[in-house]
This record gives sequence, structure tokens and C-alpha cells, in this order.
Amino acid sequence: MAQRAIFLVLLVVLGCKSTIKPPVLGGFYDRAAAYHGTERNPVIVIPGVLGSRLVDPDTDRVIWGAFGGDYADPSEPDGARLIAHRMGQGKTLRELHDGARVAGALDRLDVSIFGIHLSLSAYANLLISLGAGGYQDQDLGIAGAIDYGTDHYTCFQFPYDWRRDNIENARALKQFILEKRKFVEDGNKKRGIKQTKPVKFDIIAHSMGGLLTRYFLRYGDAEPQGEAPPPLTWEGAEYVERAVLIGTPNAGSAEALEQLVNGVRFSRLFSRYTPTILGTMPSIYQLLHRPRHAQSKFGDFMDIAVWEKNNWGLANPSDKELAMLLPDAPAGERRAIAHDHLAKCLSRARAFHTAIDRPAKPPAGTQLILFAGDAVPTPMRLGLKDGKFRAIEAVPGDGTVARYSALMDERADGNWGPMLRSPIHWTRVQFLFQDHLGLTKAPAFTDNLLYLLLEEPR
Repeated sequence: MAQRAIFLVLLVVLGCKSTIKPPVLGGFYDRAAAYHGTERNPVIVIPGVLGSRLVDPDTDRVIWGAFGGDYADPSEPDGARLIAHRMGQGKTLRELHDGARVAGALDRLDVSIFGIHLSLSAYANLLISLGAGGYQDQDLGIAGAIDYGTDHYTCFQFPYDWRRDNIENARALKQFILEKRKFVEDGNKKRGIKQTKPVKFDIIAHSMGGLLTRYFLRYGDAEPQGEAPPPLTWEGAEYVERAVLIGTPNAGSAEALEQLVNGVRFSRLFSRYTPTILGTMPSIYQLLHRPRHAQSKFGDFMDIAVWEKNNWGLANPSDKELAMLLPDAPAGERRAIAHDHLAKCLSRARAFHTAIDRPAKPPAGTQLILFAGDAVPTPMRLGLKDGKFRAIEAVPGDGTVARYSALMDERADGNWGPMLRSPIHWTRVQFLFQDHLGLTKAPAFTDNLLYLLLEEPR
């Protein structure tokens, strides 16, 4: 034991003295980036929660993706109604739709503070990495941000309404892939490129985008039977050769429960998104960590009785907020509508978790690759601290997603063994010493991603 400790100290000391700089990646990949044969798959980029711009179709007001101007302010009645997911008794989550228009992935987030306009990097680093690999992004090309000349598009961004059910978004992903597959095949035909087999894609998915990707790979657009998963067909794997997941909370994130209970303020300069508003969004419940991993004295937080007992979120919504969100509903019915919505969201989350937690090995020809952080203390267990509901235990991760969650490491249930025990059959795992949004900025990420996409034999 003492000898191992000495070696670990030496590793840290020697590592701290290192002055090794990242290589110039162009020297490795310039030639491969210029090659565009059919052996090289087109890429689909899928952002995580908050990662797509949402716009009101009736007024063109920004629901999410800009702060300033006429954006949807959650403290105002009209803004709160725009950002919240619809609620209504007697309807499924799929039927409760506000028609919000998805206006692209957030490569930049626009912020206006005291008249000063700022543009914050969101997914720009990932798109830059793919651009260095020679991938021509359709959205950037159409917007005129980059002139690709006569080159055909080989990179596609899949934006989606991140408030909504991940199973619903997996269905939308299938339609997107079918559309882009035809687009690529038609483009190859026009250019005289012989297509010897159907086009497959490589998916690069960040955070929650990896969850809907995993559901799509396993089940395509199939619907669960109540809370039971649909038959495991691996229908989506027909279209995907490599799925690269980056910081994906495969076993959930404690941050999701904390925000559903406390709400969140992304900046002190802007309004708070309250537990009532966040509690309307089905996807956030699908980000909850598993009770079997993060046992809590509060009980099973996938059980609505626990929410009622602790007065969490939609189990104890503010009358003022309910009046803003449900102005046409009689005052006496608003709490019943909120309670009904909470029950539907929790039931759908249980169905989603059951479907993606099911042990399964992908078919030959489809690879699952993970990039995860393991150097930043990350909340795992929540409880009361100084009278507030917050993290009381941290584990290694990326600050948002714990290492065990990214791996879906079932040893977190307390039954430890020396080898990883996960329902996900990973082809490869790469750990990075970065936080959640910093994972795609790391030179090691860019280097390994470009090797995977451009050089590794398929």
C-alpha cells in the first residue's frame, strides 16, 4: 500500500513539472481532411440540454438562445408561458405542444448586458474541430458563415426542442437522418461518386444529446408500452456506424434534481427559472440520477409520493406562477393540472430509464465511444445543508456529470468489483481533465476525435 502511494505521488509531481505542448494537429490530419471518399461517413452533431435555439412561431420572439431585447423573460407572464412546456389533463406529453420553432444549434449564445452585446461560445469548439477535419457544415454553409465553394455538405447539426421528451426527440432524429441520408446519396449521385452501400453516419453527441442517441440506436422511433420498453431491435444502428458521446449523463445528474427543487439562475443579471417552470419540462426528469446509485434519505425521487411529501416542484407550485402558466384554467383546477403533469413526467422518465438501462450489446458495425471528465468534483448525493437542498457529497466527474454516470457504472450501487459493470458495451472510453463544457475544448479531445473519424480503420 505504501509503495503504491509513493508511485502515485511521483506521478503527480512529475506530471506537474511537464512542459509538453500539444502537437500541431494539422501535420497529422491535413491530408486525411482533404479526402472525401465514401469510406468516410458524414457527421451529425447533437447538442445537449439548452443547446438549441427556440423561437416563438407567432411572434419570432426568442424563447431560448439570447438574453436581452425581447427574449422570453421567465419572470414575466408571457415569457414564463413561452419557456414552459404546455400542461393539460387528458392529453399525453406528445399532444401538449406549443409549436415552438427550433432555430438551429447554439454554436454561440447571444447576451446583452446594459446595452453591451456579447457572444459566448457554446458548441463552436466542436464545430471548429470538425471543420479542421474537413467536414463542411450545412448550417454554416447556408448561413454564409463559411464559403465552401462547390464542396458538398458532410456535417449536419440536429437541433431539437430540449424541453421535450427524449423519446419524442429520438423519433425526430430518425426523420432527420432519413432526410440527410437521401440528401447525401443524391449529392454523391450528382457528383458521380459510386455508392456501393447505404450511407451511414457518425454521431457526435454532447450531454443529453447522447441519451436520445442511445434510445434511437436501440429502438429507432418505437414507443414504450406504458413504462415497459419496446422490443430491442437496434433499428437506429442501421444508420449509424459510430456514436461518440461527450459528457453524457447515462446514469443521470444530481444537478437535475437540485434544479427541479430549487430552480436555477444562469446569471445574477437575469431572471430565475423557477422549479415550477423547469418542472413542466419532461426532459429534465429524464436527467435524474438513479435512486439505486444515489440513495437518499428522502426516498425514491422517481416516486411522486416523495415529491408530495417534500413539497418539491410541481407537487407544491406557486399559485402566482400557476396563474401565469395556466391563465385560462379555473383557479381550483390549476394544482390538479400541475400534479397530473408531474405524474406524467415521472412516468415517462421511468419508461425512458428502463429502456436505456437495459443491458444490450450493439450489433457488429456500430461502435459506442465515450469522452468523459474525471477530474472535477461533481455532486452525487443531495440533502439539506444549512437549511437548503443541495449537494452533500461529491465524486470525480466534469462538474456536472459524474464519472460513474458517464460510464453508467453499476458499481455505484455499492456492490464494488474490480472491473466496470455497465449495461452499455463501450467500444472505447477516453477520460479528459476538463469540466462539462470544456470537454470539447481540450486538444486531447480534438486529436482523438479526428483520429477516430479520419484515420481509424473501419
